[in-house]
Parts: sequence; C-alpha cells; structure tokens
Amino acid sequence: MENKKHGFGSALGFILAAAGSAVGLGNLWAFPYKVSQNGGAAFVLVYIACVVLIGCIVMMAEIYLGKRGKANTVSAYKKVNKNLGFFGVIAIIIPTVIVCYYCVLGGWTLRYAVNSFQPNDALSNANSFANFTSNPIMPIAFTFIFMAITAVIIMGGIKNGIERAAKFLMPILFLIVVFIAIFSLFLGDGVKDGLNFYLNPDFKELGFNGVLAAMGQAFFSLSIGMGTLISYGSYTGKEIKVGKSTFMICLFDSLVALLAGLAIFSSLGALQPDSLQEAHGVGLVYQILPQVFEKMGGFGSVISLLFFIMVVIAALTSVISILEVSVQFICQRYKKKRKSVTIIMAVICFLVSVPITWSVGGAFDGKIILFGYDLLTFLDEIANTVLMPVCAMGACIAIGWFIDKKVRFNPMKTLRALEKDGLELGFFGKIFAVMVKYVAPLVIGVVVVMGIVGKYAEYMLKGLNYSYIVGGALILIAIAVIVYFMFFENKDTGDNHTEEIVESK
Repeated sequence: MENKKHGFGSALGFILAAAGSAVGLGNLWAFPYKVSQNGGAAFVLVYIACVVLIGCIVMMAEIYLGKRGKANTVSAYKKVNKNLGFFGVIAIIIPTVIVCYYCVLGGWTLRYAVNSFQPNDALSNANSFANFTSNPIMPIAFTFIFMAITAVIIMGGIKNGIERAAKFLMPILFLIVVFIAIFSLFLGDGVKDGLNFYLNPDFKELGFNGVLAAMGQAFFSLSIGMGTLISYGSYTGKEIKVGKSTFMICLFDSLVALLAGLAIFSSLGALQPDSLQEAHGVGLVYQILPQVFEKMGGFGSVISLLFFIMVVIAALTSVISILEVSVQFICQRYKKKRKSVTIIMAVICFLVSVPITWSVGGAFDGKIILFGYDLLTFLDEIANTVLMPVCAMGACIAIGWFIDKKVRFNPMKTLRALEKDGLELGFFGKIFAVMVKYVAPLVIGVVVVMGIVGKYAEYMLKGLNYSYIVGGALILIAIAVIVYFMFFENKDTGDNHTEEIVESK
C-alpha cells in the first residue's frame, strides 16, 4: 500500500535524500587522500569501476529489499525469508552505533562554520584544535545543536521532513563544491603541482593494495551496509525506478568526492604544498584546511564558511538517514509516534556521544579509553570493518538467493524470479543477477578479510590489539542473532502501513 503522505513524494526527492545519505565526511577527507596515495587517476578509474560493478549492485539490492518490503529492515528481511530477519537487527545496530560518534564530528564541523569569520580564533593549528576538542563542554554543546537539528528534520516525517530537507540542502552542497573547485583552480602556479599529485595516473603506485583501497572506498562511500537504503527504499512508490535511481545516486556521490578532492589539492598545491603528503583524516579538515583558508586573505573567511557549510550538510544528511533506521523500526514494531521516538533516540545517542567526545578529544587527561582505543575509533572500526560488510552481504544473499526458494545456482533463473517479483532493470538485469548472486558477495568477503588483516598490521605498529575490535563486532552480531530469534522471529515487527495508522491517530 502506497501513501504519498508518509513516503517520498517524488523520484527526485528520494534520489536527493539517498544521495545525501551516501555523501558524507568520507567523501571529503578519505577519498581525496586515498586517491593521492594510490596512483592518482589510476585509483579513480578502479574506484569508478568498483562503484559501477559492486557498489551499484549492493545499492540496488538494498533499495529493492526495502521497496518490496514496504517496511523497516527487520520486516523487509522477514518478507524475503523469516530466517534472514537477524540481518535486519544488525542493520539497526550499525546506524545506531554510527550516529553516536558521527554527530560528534558534525558538532565539530558546525563549530568551524560558525567560527569562519573569527580569524583570531580560527582553530587553524594543532594546539588550538586540541584545545577545542579537549574542552569538556564546548564540543558537547555543538554536538547537541547538531543532533537537535537532525531530530527536528526526522520528526517532520519522510515527505515533509527528510525529503524537503534533501531538496533544499543537496543542491546547496553541490553548488558549493562546484564553486570552491572552480575557485581553487585560479589560486596560482602551485595548483598544477597539487593536481598532478592528486590525479597523475601511476599504476605502479596503485598495486594490489590500491585496488583493495578502491574497493573499500566504493563500498563504504555509498552508504551501503547500513540499513539506510533499505529504510529509504521502503518509502518509495512505483514511479521510482530502482536502477535509474541507483545510477543517479552513485553519480552524485562520486562527483562530490572528485570535486572535493580537486578543490582540496588545488588549494594545498597553491598555498601549502608542504601539507600535500599529510592531507588526510581529521587533520585535513580541521587543521590543514583552516590554515589554507587564512592564507587566502579576506576572501578566505567566505571560502571557509562555504566549505564548512558543505561539510555540515554532508554530515547532517548522513546522520538523518542513519538515525531514521532505528526510528522507523521502533515506530513500526511498537506502534509509537515518530516525534516521541525521534526525541528518545536522539537523546540516547547524544548521551552516548558525550563520553565519545571526551574520549576522542582527550578530556580528563585522556582516561576515557577502551583497550587502548579512543571510543570513536573503537566504534568506527567495529561498524566499518566488520558489521557493514556483513549487512551488505545479507542484502545480496536475500535478493540473489532467497527471492525464489526454488532458484539456486542459475543466475538467469534468478533474474526471471526477480523480474516476476517486480524488479525491472532492463538490459542491466543479466549483469545484476550474476553480480548480486556471486561476484558481489565474493568481493565483499575479500574486502572484509583483507581489511581485517591490514588493520591488524596497522594497529600492531601502534601497540594495539585489533582482536578487541573483531571480537566486539562478533559479539554484536551474536547479540543480533539471539535477540531476533528470541523476540522478533515469530512476532509482528510492523511495516509502513502500521506507521501510517499510528501517525493518523
């Protein structure tokens, strides 16, 4: 049953909302650095291939899983096969974990946007950045504001809240990134060196590790494996085509990442070439770039404001989507109104974010750590390295192997079963059937195994044991399985129609 009042009102609204979920902080600090360190344009080519052949496949599977189920992640999986419902519980755990630390970064970004026209307090060096993040009150205040904005938008519902915000915010984000990219190209002679560092194709530098990095970036930058696309897909109507929408979302996400890298490395090459090798992670956005903006003179404050508004929008649209997953489930399973559930979940996530803020900022003499990790790193590694790939593989398994119980190894029979079920992909259908059934799960498995192996080596050099991360992820998966089969397998877990009835009272 479709209801425009409680779902996306247009294909454009859905595409912009899903693109907003995909476009996040990883596009702005992880992607540019990985390009620069893994063969430049060679990495970009492999990345685009991975987006088309792997990312798009998993995204289609997740969107269609939600579209056919018209329900939260647990119910969507149950409608394919009751024994797969635990994947839906994992898909709720992941975004709930992520939102608790993502809003901390959103709060930091909000602080920098507000601070753009205060050059005497520009937070543009390591000491001032450390002073801000280690302050026990200021980061929490901005995190609260960021979370409050998120909650207000979600309380408005899908059409009047999330879709309306996406239609307003995403065009602004794109215009800003295009403007800054163009502006950065005219900063001086050093721009050429920055672009050469960023985009010069070098397949020798790419190597096997570069290919794995491209796969991982394509996988994680598209917001797949988080339940968000299942949730958003459930609110789509017949007029929204899964294939076309997926293509547009992937195109938008990749364009933003490429343009952000263009702007960042052009600016660094022109104004701060010594930082080219260090341009990654938190340091890039919150320490190096503010120094670059200061060197632009008076207009630098304007560019700083625009840049951090862009980053705030990217963070906000991502947090909206990941908080929506748990809100949708609770509303439908327990028949509660959206506004009250949103407030409760926002408060819980904010309270959890407080020790995370203190931990990552080193407040209270850096005593808030877990197994040697700050809480943000610990939770981020659990979600990104293990849980998200597991959830993405669940979508591939559900769509590729369980839509028709009689279909097993023949992908063409799988395609006919999917077409009969309602998935229309045209000429791309044959490719999709093979990829979702065999290739995507295999690649996801490789990314997971190699990612864990690489992380073990990386953190061993830091004197940390990565087994705690893997163990924590496995414990959460076990909890999801136990909770599902004990409490949800044989219970009504609700759907969008349930939500519509509750909201209409």
